[in-house]
Amino acid sequence: MRTSSNPAFKNLPKGGYADFNYGQPPGGSFGGGQAPTAPTQAGRPLTIDDVVTKTAITLAITIGTAAATYIIGGPQSMALVLPAAIVGFVLALVNVFKKKVSPALVIAYAAVEGVFLGGISYMFAALVGSSGIIMQAIAGTMGVFAAMLVVYKTGAIRVTPKLTKWVIGAAAGAFTLMLINLVAGFFVEGGLGLRDGGLLAIGFSLLCIGIAAFVFLLDFDEADRAIKSGVDARVSWYIAFSLMVTLIWLYLEILRLLSYLQND
Repeated sequence: MRTSSNPAFKNLPKGGYADFNYGQPPGGSFGGGQAPTAPTQAGRPLTIDDVVTKTAITLAITIGTAAATYIIGGPQSMALVLPAAIVGFVLALVNVFKKKVSPALVIAYAAVEGVFLGGISYMFAALVGSSGIIMQAIAGTMGVFAAMLVVYKTGAIRVTPKLTKWVIGAAAGAFTLMLINLVAGFFVEGGLGLRDGGLLAIGFSLLCIGIAAFVFLLDFDEADRAIKSGVDARVSWYIAFSLMVTLIWLYLEILRLLSYLQND
């Protein structure tokens, strides 16, 4: 049984490989046995339309609050970054470990993360002296997302147990290095040099962007599995939350990379 590197997906029911076509006979399951039976549910089964709609809603909320925070500008926007980051982290943990899907919590997470992104985007734009970096980061994020969706849908790269283990290990390693660099920064200026704008920082951001791109493949696969398992449509909110986690990480890494390159 494969698991996603995105912890939010760990609470989703597991099923056989799906193909974004709920209700069609599957081609089989891993291990050669019969396809799993969809679990009993209270409402209608999850569809791809549910996933797309809820993801669009959460993305729109995030963009809306981010734009509002960015427009406020100045010290006010920057002062919101740390509180929003803390509240967003707490909401993310609640969404991950809560047994029952809560649309309200997912919407709250999207709104708070938008405030965080708006404030930190303003900080980066002020740092490089150009607001153009924001649109470049957004375009890069959407480009990577679209490219990985095409890669997944065409089967150019298949999500195998080996690939899953590699991506999970790489993501865990990257976040461990981020934490160590943060702690080291309290004792040595620049920490390990992973975020100081130098060549090592550029290389690390490129690595994180690559890992985040592959995390999308795992996320798409887990969403497929949920659809094929016939889980309740409310789970679409959970999937939307999970995809937003990866999108936000990717955006931040692209934004950092662009700031490094423009400061050189």
